[in-house]
Amino acid sequence: MEKVKFSIIYYSANGANYKMAKWAEEAAKETGAEVRLAKVPELIPQEVIDNNPKMKEIAELTKDVPIATSDDLEWSDAIVFSTGTRFGNVTSQMKNFFDMQGGLWAEGKLANKVVSAMSSAQNPHGGQEETIQAMYTTFMHWGAIIAAPGYTDNCLFPAGGNPYGTSTSVSQEGEIMDDIEAAVKHQARRTIQIAEWIKKGQ
Repeated sequence: MEKVKFSIIYYSANGANYKMAKWAEEAAKETGAEVRLAKVPELIPQEVIDNNPKMKEIAELTKDVPIATSDDLEWSDAIVFSTGTRFGNVTSQMKNFFDMQGGLWAEGKLANKVVSAMSSAQNPHGGQEETIQAMYTTFMHWGAIIAAPGYTDNCLFPAGGNPYGTSTSVSQEGEIMDDIEAAVKHQARRTIQIAEWIKKGQ
């Protein structure tokens, strides 16, 4: 059977979601899937980034990561999205990327993609679950198939037991505060597995 085509698309101002995306990429490659890692376009002016040491550090660290495009979505069988939280909702950068997909949506090219989502915020109750669910609302409009982790593996409990998607609190320095690596990797593998089942069924 043809390999699952899997994309991880993220936005990360402080590095946490980039790290989560890299864990997902690592797990996906171990499954044998074809993998793309991409970041959504930045909306913050360059002069603001240059005056923020942490943001400047992350921008430099991820300078070689490709910018996500509609082609990444069309190419993919399965996609995991990861973003920080802004006032209990999706970051403007990720929302902007979603809003640019009207053409694909109108052509039905986002239907039946297997999708899942992850998030972070600066405190344990900063709206991570709401952010994931906001992304899932978008995916339902696409006609995509949501692969929530639920409670399908014990590794989810040390990560906080979020059944919607892996989430974490993050320090102001961008350090992940929870034990989530195993949960991120399980979520990526589960998303790919469901896409495999669908490809076999087709």
